[in-house]
Amino acid sequence: MGRLIKVLVVLAVLGFIGLTGYAYLADLSPTASEVKLPVTLNVD
Repeated sequence: MGRLIKVLVVLAVLGFIGLTGYAYLADLSPTASEVKLPVTLNVD
């Protein structure tokens, strides 16, 4: 039972390290695009 807990802890730590590495190294920047919309103002 103790071995199983150790294996689960090791897998959780490796998963956390992998997720952290992916967040830092992966290209997660959004694509930028210009949006132009006409605006009509209420001018009385």
